[in-house]
Amino acid sequence: MIYRFATCTLDTDTHRFMRAGKPVHVEPQVFDLLRMLADSNGRLVTKDDLVETVWRGMSVSDSTISARINAARTAVGDTGAAQAIIKTVHGRGFQLIAEVGTDAAASAPQVATNPAERQSIRFVPSTKGARIATAQSGSGPPLVRVGHWLSHLELDWHSPVWLPLLQALGQDNTLIRYDQRGTGLSSRDLAGADLETFVDDLERVADAHGLDRFPVFAASQAVPVAIRFAVRCPERVSGLVLYGGYAQGRALRDLAPDDIKEDTVLGLIRAGWGKADSAFMNAFSTLFMPDATPAQMDDFVKMQLVTIAPENAAELRQIVDRFDVRAQLPLLRAPTLVVHALGDAIQPIEQGRILASEIPDARFLPLDSRNHIPLPQQGSWAHMMQETGQFLENMCRAR
Repeated sequence: MIYRFATCTLDTDTHRFMRAGKPVHVEPQVFDLLRMLADSNGRLVTKDDLVETVWRGMSVSDSTISARINAARTAVGDTGAAQAIIKTVHGRGFQLIAEVGTDAAASAPQVATNPAERQSIRFVPSTKGARIATAQSGSGPPLVRVGHWLSHLELDWHSPVWLPLLQALGQDNTLIRYDQRGTGLSSRDLAGADLETFVDDLERVADAHGLDRFPVFAASQAVPVAIRFAVRCPERVSGLVLYGGYAQGRALRDLAPDDIKEDTVLGLIRAGWGKADSAFMNAFSTLFMPDATPAQMDDFVKMQLVTIAPENAAELRQIVDRFDVRAQLPLLRAPTLVVHALGDAIQPIEQGRILASEIPDARFLPLDSRNHIPLPQQGSWAHMMQETGQFLENMCRAR
């Protein structure tokens, strides 16, 4: 949905906010606050309403709310003195007094959204003393999204990069996901971690949620983890959707002409991890999603330091670049949909072809995209989500 008021445009599908035709960066909570005000269309929004929706019912101070209101006013070009757009009704709440118009976003698929939708986070003990943070949201048959690099269960819930995917996957499913060890809310210690360690984490999460048999959605480095789990526990996996993945890590395979050397990726990480003004990090982030909006790119860079420390980022990258499940591809028996962007610079299309050709009866869905991370504003997004939804629906019928 796109909301228009004053000179502002707020696009909930791409999490993009613009004023006078120019993108304006706003923090996730400020974006949610503006969306709630716009959706209320002039009606009073109480502080309790804001706490319930923006802060998910957490206890917050009046000063915290005031700070977010002030940031929202700055974003829309208003002030506390003028209150021409956002009005404070003392002792009661706030109103967006500018006239609001709405239309459907043409740049992204329409996903049913609910600002008050919740997720439940808890921690699961795993091997080597790790505690894995896992979350559950949505409703319907279970779907497990395997943990991967650069995730954070709470921040992803507000991210213009990840939220659209979470909403789409959870629209008809109970979505269960977790932060990979070393990242996000999970234990940060990577000592002794290898492919089997990450497979153990997936198994412990599934056990903790009481899942006997379920489909899996895995992207990038999560793909070999999902494949190894499906071979280890074939009775538990009803199907796999594998996006942008690989069978052999970068350090083990013969590099194709469009492949990137491991040293190049590690050099970019070490030179500018989490630094928004770093030319190295801008280059690194652009490799992952060259067609990202400014808001999406800002969020991706900010996520880096929060999800993993710089010294651990390179270590984790070296670990996953040595995953190898190619010999196990012919052993897979679960129905599999392999999705890969034709112009993916992180894991070249050849890796998708290997997965699709060596996994028995796998379906291959090449996407007209350059992005390793799927972006909702692209036309290929709708195609991917439609095919994924149909695939998962077929899994449910077959159970």
